[in-house]
Amino acid sequence: MDHALQLRTATPRDLDWIHELRHRVYAEELGQHPVEPSGRLRDGLDGDNVYLVAARGGTRIGFVSLTPPWVGRYSLDKYLTREELPVLGEEAPFEIRVLTVEEKWRSTVAAPLLMYAALRWTAARGGRRVVAMGRTELLDMYLAAGLRPVGRTIRSGAVSFEVLSGTVAELTAAVAERHGRTLERLRRGLDWRLDVPFAPRADGCEHGGAFFSAIGTDFRTLSRRHEVVAADVLDAWFPPSPEVRAVLSEDPGWAARTSPPTGAEGLLAEIARVRGLPVESLAVGAGSSDLIFRAFGRWLTPGSRVLLLDPGYGEYAHVTERVIGCRVDRLQLRRQDGWLLDPARLAAATGDGRYDLVVVVNPNNPTGRHAPADALRAVIAASPVRTRWWIDEAYLGYVYPADSLAGFASADERVVVCTSLSKMYALSGMRAAYLVTGPETATELRRWTPPWPVSLPAQLAAVTALRDPAYYAACWSRTHVLRGELADGLRALDGFSSVDEGAANFLTVTLPPSGPSAAELVRACRRHDVFLRDLSPMSPAYEGRTVRIAVRDTTENARIVAACASALDALGLPAAPLSGVPGRASAGAHR
Repeated sequence: MDHALQLRTATPRDLDWIHELRHRVYAEELGQHPVEPSGRLRDGLDGDNVYLVAARGGTRIGFVSLTPPWVGRYSLDKYLTREELPVLGEEAPFEIRVLTVEEKWRSTVAAPLLMYAALRWTAARGGRRVVAMGRTELLDMYLAAGLRPVGRTIRSGAVSFEVLSGTVAELTAAVAERHGRTLERLRRGLDWRLDVPFAPRADGCEHGGAFFSAIGTDFRTLSRRHEVVAADVLDAWFPPSPEVRAVLSEDPGWAARTSPPTGAEGLLAEIARVRGLPVESLAVGAGSSDLIFRAFGRWLTPGSRVLLLDPGYGEYAHVTERVIGCRVDRLQLRRQDGWLLDPARLAAATGDGRYDLVVVVNPNNPTGRHAPADALRAVIAASPVRTRWWIDEAYLGYVYPADSLAGFASADERVVVCTSLSKMYALSGMRAAYLVTGPETATELRRWTPPWPVSLPAQLAAVTALRDPAYYAACWSRTHVLRGELADGLRALDGFSSVDEGAANFLTVTLPPSGPSAAELVRACRRHDVFLRDLSPMSPAYEGRTVRIAVRDTTENARIVAACASALDALGLPAAPLSGVPGRASAGAHR
């Protein structure tokens, strides 16, 4: 594709051309800046911005600049205070700027594709909102792209700009609706070299499970499962208990053809017995996602306000924001705090009763951090009566199963504890989960539960697993040992700035700013049939540099370490995507 239009991250060799082109456009052509004797235009944000470049063969055509929120400042700060433009401080936006194209290429698709590339790059780093400065005379172009003025006009030299903003979700939807067919046509002749897929997911929440691309989702090459390390999902590394395997193999034909107990009565009774809970406080589903969709769909409307932890499990943001359309706020967990949830901050955020629902995943996924039950219980007890709490304890067994809020929830109609039986009991393929809440709330949810919510094989497996606590306790204990061994192996590699274990069956590794991106590491490891999870789309807090790795057995953990070593060596720990000059304006696009 030597002559195809190429879109890529800038390299150090592009920097002088970027400075020179910017001077030609913004100093000589537009008169926004004084003419410099050097013929180069530089800026105080050099070293922080990221550039995306369009080129054809050896000919550079144009570029666009992005300022991610983790830089801590924006070009717009030079013109407006945070009080005048609160969006800069409230929503951690990405600033897309300086869309600049060589004059002879301005009537081509280069500028729109650079704008699209900037949107995709932002989404791949967890961005939820963008801000931009657009030349006033080109406002129609920005409006067509889905951006909207925020009511602020800026004058810079001889040029005036409108401050524009839009959510990534709205912009992505607008592009798909208005330009989807055109983009698909252009894609066939495009040399796309960015570390982000060209097209966004059309439906659903992004999860792990990419390893099935190697095995085959048509299940015709299942033998490949023995060659693949599936560390991009948090399935158990151990098999179900011997008793579970025995009951499933006793008469699989009968289990496959027979309708299960309509309301999973035996499973409900076993959960109540094992957990010491009243059966009337329980409801079951085909995995946590089933319960999330069913409950949230009953309780929430587009007018509801929800608080989520960030970073946090992506299904909650997907259901509340994209499916129901709630207003969603986020309580930011901070790297400098070790990603720990501060109960005092949580209490301060929820104390005024503004939220209809607060979601806490504990231990948190993907940070792996655990908040003690006593601290959470105190915050919930002191919160306003109108606020409902959803506590996700899918990984609590790796900490201490007794440190659960299930008993508390069973006596409080506004508190729900959701527990997956999939991950802790090695039953992910079976899809079984339950929630605990006050009897009235549980009864309402059971009324809205379809018959046969959990398959017969899943009910058999779940009931049997709950009757074998010793086997699973040993597996959970062994998980901590394996996680420590995996962490030690990864720490021995020259390439990660941190390896963070957490408390559950996974850990995270973070690449230095001067290293490859998380997406590049994940892609390189897949060449070794090792699948890891890039956390970048989940939150800007990860800065595109953090990868989650599920704990596997000793042999597969060794393969993970070896694959990471080979990937880091192949990537050569290159400089981070070129940071360069922040922008002024564009000869045809974003500032």
